[in-house]
Order: sequence, then structure tokens, then C-alpha cells
Amino acid sequence: MLKTRILTALVLLAVLLPVLFFQYFPAFVVVATLFFGAAMWEAARLFGLKLAPLFAAVCAGAFVYGMDHAKPGAFSSLFAVCTLLWAIRFAPSLGMGLPPLKGTANWTLGVTFAFALFGCFYAIVALFQHSPAFLLSAMALVWVADIGAYFCGKAFGKRKLAPTISPGKSWEGAIGGAAIVLLIASVTIVAAPAAPWLQDTFAVRLHATMGWLATLAILLLMVAASIAGDLFESQLKRRAGMKDSSNLLPGHGGVLDRIDALIPVLPMAALIGSWL
Repeated sequence: MLKTRILTALVLLAVLLPVLFFQYFPAFVVVATLFFGAAMWEAARLFGLKLAPLFAAVCAGAFVYGMDHAKPGAFSSLFAVCTLLWAIRFAPSLGMGLPPLKGTANWTLGVTFAFALFGCFYAIVALFQHSPAFLLSAMALVWVADIGAYFCGKAFGKRKLAPTISPGKSWEGAIGGAAIVLLIASVTIVAAPAAPWLQDTFAVRLHATMGWLATLAILLLMVAASIAGDLFESQLKRRAGMKDSSNLLPGHGGVLDRIDALIPVLPMAALIGSWL
């Protein structure tokens, strides 16, 4: 299993890193659209949609069309709406539960989640257009929080964060992951004046515009959003009776399993990035 996981990760890196750092936008759009279509297919399956492949294909076409025809400022509005959706609909469901897999409430939730996926992938495009370093640094905040939470949870975890949704997560892990994010972000901010390659990273740009207090508060909010995204997808899988969102990425599960924590965070990062 570990060998398969490592091999898949190496293949993904071999595809994604050249696309990012050669900054050839058409290639980036092709890769982003493929991942977006896969994520939509997996989401449709989680919501019980029988025509999931057709739905994914239509959404992928709409994604490309939107990039070519969106009016100025449209994506900023989309990012704001997606951030609001997580605050008022998706995150509260972690306490209130999800509607039954069949029925109007399920389809309504499915449509809003599809909207959130559009926001996430358009945010990826917007952050990439700023710079690959800006995109990767925003994503790295989520990865650091996740890895930090895993190791802190293993070492210190006692109190379950969401026992009915994801029994392996603990409050100690979540707090430890957040603390590590703040520590690493602070180090990059302090080191940035002497390291030009850090100067266009998310935390550094955020600090340059908003100062220490706002930066740390926003980073904590983003960590909390990443946890909500992770738990929400776990909740969807548990309701659908699935261990993974798919088997598209051997050893890793599906695309949604890899981006669940990014779905609420990246629209927020893109919205904030538009103000910096």
C-alpha cells in the first residue's frame, strides 16, 4: 500500500510541478479541468446521482466556458459566496447532520456543494495567475495543518474532535496543527526580507498588508476551514457508505480525498488575495 501511495504521488508530482513552474497557462487549464471533472464525478456519486459521468462532463465544460467568458470581478463574488456557504451551510451540518441521501434537501445540498467545487477550482486558477508560489504557499498552509494535526494527534490526542464523523481526529491534533501553521508562517514572514523566493508567498503578502494580528487571525480561520472541509467530506462518505470518494488515485483514494480540506480554504485565500 505504501509503495502504491508513493508511486502515485511521484507520478502526480511529475505532471503537476512542470505545469506549475513553466507557467504555461493552457497546460494548467487542461490539468485543472481534468481534476475538476474527476472531483465533480466523485461528488455526484457521493450524493447518489446516477448520471455522474454526464454531470461531470457538463460541469467541466461549464468550468472552461466560465474561464473564457466571466466578467471582471465575477470570481471575487463567487469566492465570497463560497466562503459564506461554508459558514452558514456546510460547517453547521457537522453538528446538525446531513439530510437523507434521497430527497429535495439532498439535491439542494448537492447543488451548493457543486457550486463550492467551482469556487475551489476557479480559486486555484486565480491564485496560479497571481503566481505559482502564491498558489502553493496557500495550499501548503492546509497541508502543514493536516500533517501537523496527524502527528500531534498521534502523540497527544485524547479528546475526539468529531467522533461520529472521523474518530481518528482529536482536539489536541487540531490545536497542534494550527500551532505549527502559525509557527512556520511566522518564520517565513521573518525570513522573507533575506529570502526573495518567500516574498510572494501567501502569509508574507498577508502580513505586509494587514500586520501580525490580522495575519495570525486569518491563518487560524483558514486552518479551521480546512478542518471543516475534511470533516464535511468524511460526513458525505459515511452517509454514502464509501471509504474513499473513488479509486482514481491508487493508494490515496479519490481527488476529493486529496482536496477536501482545500475546498473551503482556497476561495477564501483567493478572495483575500484579491485585496492584497
